Amino acid sequence: MMLTSYAPAKINLVLEVLGECDDYHQISSIVQAIELCDVLNFQPNKEISFKCSETSLESGNLVIKAAELLKETASCRKGAQIELYKHIPWGVGLGGGSSDAAATLLALNELWKLKLSTPELVQIASKLGSDVPFFIYGGTALVEGIGEKVTPLPSPPPIWFVLLVPPLPKIKDKTKQLYNNLAISHFTKGQFVRTVLPSLMQGKAIAPPLMFNVFEKVAFDFFPQLSEYRRTFEEAGASSIHLAGSGPCLFTFSLEEEKANKLYLRLRKQGLECYVASSLPKDS
Repeated sequence: MMLTSYAPAKINLVLEVLGECDDYHQISSIVQAIELCDVLNFQPNKEISFKCSETSLESGNLVIKAAELLKETASCRKGAQIELYKHIPWGVGLGGGSSDAAATLLALNELWKLKLSTPELVQIASKLGSDVPFFIYGGTALVEGIGEKVTPLPSPPPIWFVLLVPPLPKIKDKTKQLYNNLAISHFTKGQFVRTVLPSLMQGKAIAPPLMFNVFEKVAFDFFPQLSEYRRTFEEAGASSIHLAGSGPCLFTFSLEEEKANKLYLRLRKQGLECYVASSLPKDS
């Protein structure tokens, strides 16, 4: 028996940091899964084995950590042969590694017939990283605390995201460094999330001017040349450009697929790494 899972990327439509508590940053965020996915195959095996299409990502991968933590937590003696095919750019703020970990928990819960509930899987996920619990749910969600509190929201009408990945060097512990670069003056009180929540609860799309990402306050100083790529994006016809997570990926979005595709093609013609992906409703 082989199980195939699709692990989607995510976009933070709103990302606020409310403060620090016990060395963890408290966040309030509206997160949207998008149709840009890694693919994972799972087969029964005596031990846990792991292969990745990007061999540089094999060592210490969150997929292995997720499988081992699930096995230990459930006192399970089974193993699995896991293969990961990367399609989501990594280290750019799209949450691919966290999504792979969540897909692993969900798939092995099924493959090993553990029958763990969603709250139980979320509890395990929260030990692996702040983005992992969201991916247990997917779709659109309000994410709070240190990422462990996830409230699913109605899916908005289809949105097409155009992503631009600047060719910048990968930075070790990038997200941690960006958090460390935030000053107390960058912390907010959840007002950006509160403003958009009523319309999201009705399944409406979020208006670009209401989007907010605290990391935009520090990312353009942190990443060399990011401002230049933002300008290139604008010149290609993008309005309302935002940072994906902790960056350096930039994105814009449109409610019109044709408009998004045209922008994507203009960027491609310049030889830039870019993607177009629609919003992904829950359980699709």
